[in-house]
Amino acid sequence: MTIRPSLLLTLGAAAAAVCLPGGALAQDDSSLRRASRPQASGVLNILRHGVWQCALPGDAGGAAFVDVPEEGFRIGTASSYINAAGGGIYLMRGTEVVFTRGPKKDQRFRQLGENTLQKLNPDGSPSKLICTRVGNGN
Repeated sequence: MTIRPSLLLTLGAAAAAVCLPGGALAQDDSSLRRASRPQASGVLNILRHGVWQCALPGDAGGAAFVDVPEEGFRIGTASSYINAAGGGIYLMRGTEVVFTRGPKKDQRFRQLGENTLQKLNPDGSPSKLICTRVGNGN
């Protein structure tokens, strides 16, 4: 009787799984993956749907902020957005948002909170423009 090497490997792996601490856990156990995998900063994500209003800071002698309507947009499904100039697509990785198509193409933002974005200058430094989600778009 001849025993194939692949059968020996399978039996050996099964025996090791039973003898190792933690017992015979499935390889695709999702709780095990979550516990052992560090949270990457480049994980794909989406913005909350709705109307985003953008503004610049005001001054102590006047308005607290200055609305910039041409920078505003509405986030829809499938990583899409629309504004007065048209529609497009964005990509969000970690906390960085990049508009990849449409009138805001190549504009970059950093997410400061669930409903707040700060526009980035072309060199990556933060600009003064802040966009806030003000409604769900309905």
